[in-house]
Amino acid sequence: MTDVARTVEAVWRMESARVIASLTRVVRDLGLAEELAQEAFLAALEQWPERGVPPNPGAWLMTTAKNKAIDRIRRETNRDEKYAAIGRELANQADDPSDTEALRDDVLALVFTACHPVLPRESRVALTLRVVAGLRTEEIARAFLVPSATLGQRISRAKRTLAEAHVPFEVPQADDLAPRLSAVLEVVYLVFNEGYSATSGDEWVRRDLAGEAMRLGRVLAGLLPAEPEVHGLLALMELQASRFATRVDSRGAPVLLPDQDRSRWDRTLIRHGLAALDRAIALRRPLGPYTVQAAIAACHARARSFDETDWEAIVSLYDALGELAPSPVVQLNRAVAVLQADGPEAALAALDELGDDPRLAGFHLFGAVRGDVLVRLGRYADAAQVLESAAGQAPTKHERSLLLERAAAAAERA
Repeated sequence: MTDVARTVEAVWRMESARVIASLTRVVRDLGLAEELAQEAFLAALEQWPERGVPPNPGAWLMTTAKNKAIDRIRRETNRDEKYAAIGRELANQADDPSDTEALRDDVLALVFTACHPVLPRESRVALTLRVVAGLRTEEIARAFLVPSATLGQRISRAKRTLAEAHVPFEVPQADDLAPRLSAVLEVVYLVFNEGYSATSGDEWVRRDLAGEAMRLGRVLAGLLPAEPEVHGLLALMELQASRFATRVDSRGAPVLLPDQDRSRWDRTLIRHGLAALDRAIALRRPLGPYTVQAAIAACHARARSFDETDWEAIVSLYDALGELAPSPVVQLNRAVAVLQADGPEAALAALDELGDDPRLAGFHLFGAVRGDVLVRLGRYADAAQVLESAAGQAPTKHERSLLLERAAAAAERA
């Protein structure tokens, strides 16, 4: 790839959301807006290597896409008044759009449209990465280990569903903002989690996906500065991402939290994450689940070692999280904290309360935690059996290998 082509790719990542958002507001069709933006992108790939990169690349893309929209509307032989009005509006727009309040609202409307509840969750994720993050279909398909054709069909169906449901291109009003924002944050965190702990494939950590999620989080924090959960989610992602360098060894095998070299944690991300957490708390609104999870991550980030972690505070925070977002996974994580704060017997009692929950059936981490607790209690034969069973449920080969190693170690001690 040439230097100019790399520049075009970089500009597309930075500007595509604004171009698509502005066009969607006018043409009232997300699918058409993305097609026009793509045509402008292809024009840049063709023209910039010969003519040079323009002084304002984002404005060039916007103007080119707008002109292509006008040309397409003029080619409509059965053009009605609606299209005529759209053409006039496009023609009257300034050729050098700036980052105005209107443009900010357009991008925010694009985010809420891509994450609309009328779409299934997997379609929201794919469409958001496509039109907001600016990823190519092939990149998204590779990240989620699905064929490009399948991913492309998913995105096409999503755009068609939005059009058929007449989903308005707008920022939700105050009464609808909270639930709609929750859906947006869920999409961003799903993308991050797939990067933080992959659910399929041979790699346990995918930094590219996590990086895109953090970029989306920063965009949202800029667009919605008064929403504490936006800052809470950004804080959570940055604090968790600060450990990336130590989460796998040179072979790609997982390294658990007690064994990580904290001197290699990314201090810049930790500072940014703690600052985002402070912003969320400073808004003086009831803390949401992402902010509470960020506070838990902050306890780890501030501790100089695993043993110096404030486990009592973490148990209390998990109690609060359990009230806000009840989930067996939250209770499982709480049991891990109880193990460190109160010992293995208390942790086993907490796990026993979860043992019959059908939502944990087949969840390998439940067996991983229970096996660790049984080892602490000296019940090595039981631990080996539990860990071996958990290995059979693990989604990645590295996690399977780690659990089988721990099962073998327990069996040897037995």
